Amino acid sequence: MPLSIGIVGLPNVGKSTLFTALTKKQAEAANYPFCTIEPNVGLVKVPDHRLEALAAVSKPEKIIPTVIEFVDIAGLVKGASTGEGLGNQFLSHIRECDAICEVVRQFEDTNIIHVNNKIDPDSDRNTIHIELALADLSSVDKRLKKAIGDTKAGATKEALRIKEVLERIKVELEAGGAVRNLEFHEDDKAFVKSLCLITAKPLMYVLNVNDKDNVARHNWEDGSVIAIDAKLEAEIASLPEEEQGAYITELGLKESGLDRMIQAGYKLLGLITFFTTGKDETRAWTVKQGSLAPIAAGVIHTDFIKGFIRAEVINWEKFVEIGSEVEARAKGLIKTEGKDYVVKDGDVCNFLVNR
Repeated sequence: MPLSIGIVGLPNVGKSTLFTALTKKQAEAANYPFCTIEPNVGLVKVPDHRLEALAAVSKPEKIIPTVIEFVDIAGLVKGASTGEGLGNQFLSHIRECDAICEVVRQFEDTNIIHVNNKIDPDSDRNTIHIELALADLSSVDKRLKKAIGDTKAGATKEALRIKEVLERIKVELEAGGAVRNLEFHEDDKAFVKSLCLITAKPLMYVLNVNDKDNVARHNWEDGSVIAIDAKLEAEIASLPEEEQGAYITELGLKESGLDRMIQAGYKLLGLITFFTTGKDETRAWTVKQGSLAPIAAGVIHTDFIKGFIRAEVINWEKFVEIGSEVEARAKGLIKTEGKDYVVKDGDVCNFLVNR
């Protein structure tokens, strides 16, 4: 299953417009709060010029990019953590995602109402943060109550450790912080992950603008900020794929805002891309940064982890430069790597396994 990024924000900030542009899958975008209740889900190709370059060498029958899953989650409002605006239902959808993309409105449009009747990106961001933190605090309080009971029943080392971790998290949340701000001991990370806390998830911001020359700068240190005109991106995405590049150039852009957003989301999840290429297909694969060769092989087929023998690896640029796998082998550019090899972004791999 691909890793997922949940698109969140207040109502009418452009979430569904952005989602539609991302996936070309029509999401309802009516001009009133809570028009999106069930989350829309779409798989998005990760743009990667390296894939086409490799395919030009291998001339495969198929070219297959890697993907990220984006989830369009209904608008949150003040009080969502206590159920306001169907908040609890929406928050549960966020918990299921691996990372968060928060859309914040900066664009002015009298035809599209703002839930608070004013355009104030900093205030909107603060509202969302408070609701997510309060939702986490509620979960932590319930779990801490049980942990305190466990320590009273029998103060084992494990019970005391869990209680201390929960107390640290509670202090951070009550101070207006987020769980992602905290550092945890390696032994505690699995427990923290099991809590499924929203503010522990990686975060990025999309500032939805309608004037690229008048983009306010915001000091939001907890996540990177990408300015995008979602309405314009929807226009670009509606064009035939072969016409999009020319239109982007005509607008004076190097690449679309969506491509920047997708690539940022990919990095946010801590992912890298490795490739396989041949006559049948040239394909991009996703793996967590720092993964060993057997784990990367397991992305192709889970049986490859146990059956892994070795990997044949060459950097994509060298492969393209030499223009032939046969030539690359002859010149010793394809290296043989074992189980301890850490796969790098841009590696072209051939895995040898016992079947």
